[in-house]
Amino acid sequence: MILAFKLIVSPFFIGMVTLAGRKWGPNVSGLLMGLPLTSAPISVFLAIQFGAAFAARSASGNLAGQASVCIFCLAYSLGAQKLNWFPCTIISLVSFLVSTFIWNRIPLTLLPAVALLGIVICLVLWLMPRGNAAILPISPPRWDLPARMLLAAAFVIALTTFADTLGPHLSGLIAPFPVFGTIITAFTHRQQGADAATRLLRGIVFGSLAYTAFFLIAGSLLTHVTLGWTYILASVAALFVSGITFIAPGIFRNKHNSAG
Repeated sequence: MILAFKLIVSPFFIGMVTLAGRKWGPNVSGLLMGLPLTSAPISVFLAIQFGAAFAARSASGNLAGQASVCIFCLAYSLGAQKLNWFPCTIISLVSFLVSTFIWNRIPLTLLPAVALLGIVICLVLWLMPRGNAAILPISPPRWDLPARMLLAAAFVIALTTFADTLGPHLSGLIAPFPVFGTIITAFTHRQQGADAATRLLRGIVFGSLAYTAFFLIAGSLLTHVTLGWTYILASVAALFVSGITFIAPGIFRNKHNSAG
């Protein structure tokens, strides 16, 4: 049953994000990708297979790993101003791996990891360029959606299989590895241009606020509350923060336009 769950949950989420991005654009797609669509199921499987304490310890690694994802987004968006999708992909993945190596050398606990991710989110949003050009419509190939869903299942199964060997901290650091972010960003860059890719990446960074909420709640409650209630509360918190993140910029723009 656990294997069947692994094969269904993350691919389902990735499929929904892909379809949402096609309908509403890269901003929405990026914001949804910032949610722990693979990291949350991985955390659930770790808690079931290795215990709540293991999953709670991995939460700080998850948060630091998402900081690496934000650095990945910054590296790609800066490179995309002058380079095509392939060198940008290499540069951004190297940035993620270097960041992960650094965080793995630091024994972060939950609250310092939250602080680290918060600082990185603010710095990355400040340094990232803004995509303002019109976005070109695309017609993705038929294999695109099934390939993304297959990769989602493969990654979740692989990481949860080797988690005991990697340990809770490194498992958490690797869980946010931007498998789908890399694929979707490179595809967006190639088909719709650098500005569309940049909007997608900014959405991922903004979405990291919801990611923070999820693992702050999960890491705090896992050893004190039942697994079911822990992940329900963490999911509600993440969705609430994601909704606020989505709505707030529109409110600000409306007030600004009214003032003008």
